[in-house]
Amino acid sequence: MSRPFNPAAERNKAPILAVIERYLLRARAVLEIGAGSGQHALFLAAQLPHLRWQPSEQPSQLADLRENLRGAALANLCPAIELDVLAPHWPLDGLDAVYAANVVQCMTSPALAALFRGVGAQLAADGVFLLYGPFNRDGRFTSEGNQQLDAWARSLDADFGLRDRALLEQLAARHGLYLCDDHAMPANNQLLVWRRVPT
Repeated sequence: MSRPFNPAAERNKAPILAVIERYLLRARAVLEIGAGSGQHALFLAAQLPHLRWQPSEQPSQLADLRENLRGAALANLCPAIELDVLAPHWPLDGLDAVYAANVVQCMTSPALAALFRGVGAQLAADGVFLLYGPFNRDGRFTSEGNQQLDAWARSLDADFGLRDRALLEQLAARHGLYLCDDHAMPANNQLLVWRRVPT
């Protein structure tokens, strides 16, 4: 039985590494939200051996993720854990880094709000939240491909779809997160870097 494989994750993992490694030089551990097939977890943990990489998934996707990570000979790659962003309490706290790739367009509005609430609550002071994916600007799609992706996502759930960067900034600000960098990435994606406001 073939294991789940995401071609897009395979293509974008190296460009993502080239950007995020500078933000993780002093980090000790990373929580990956929505690790999916586990391809990013396997690659990034191998390339960043100073980090403890903690992949997570929602309950319905956890078995596939665990199967994909089975047998990985990486001392810094933790067993995948269950994480429902809507849960009132997440299983980890005091995080110095959180990473998520291509998850926002497949979240309902309540889940999106819960994502920022949870990251804001769990991230340590001056911690970093690295969010990769396609986002709209000023209510507009940045490419025809992104418009097609939005239509596909909404065909799965009417409350899915590409989110506007301004909305993300509003949600983040409510929970003590500020956008410090915005990197243009291949295929009309972006990598947004948020920091926890020190208290």
